[in-house]
Amino acid sequence: MQKTLFSLMVFLYVSAGIYHFINSEIYLKVMPAYFPNPKFWVLVSGACEIVLAILLLFKSTKKLAAWLIIAMLTVFFTVHVQMIINGLHKTGLDFWVPLIRFPLQFLLIRWAFVYTKITLVK
Repeated sequence: MQKTLFSLMVFLYVSAGIYHFINSEIYLKVMPAYFPNPKFWVLVSGACEIVLAILLLFKSTKKLAAWLIIAMLTVFFTVHVQMIINGLHKTGLDFWVPLIRFPLQFLLIRWAFVYTKITLVK
């Protein structure tokens, strides 16, 4: 089960990172206006997700990658807060998706925290 969850985490971050390049427009819609050059930051965040997922695969960089994922997810809180603010006057999915995504960040951070301790998986 542990290996499956780890593989799923790597897959999710690589997939999410690639999606930043394939469909950057969806991410541009949720970028807070106070970020200069939002397209640049969307692509940088996608690249970070891919690189950090790859770094998780190596024992020597796994712990650092997990801590950097936690840092990245913490920075992403600004985007999720902005999504909630933008969605306050909306209805349906436009209102509920940001509210669901915000607490999901805490779960993703907790999941990454598991890998901040190097353990031997047999």
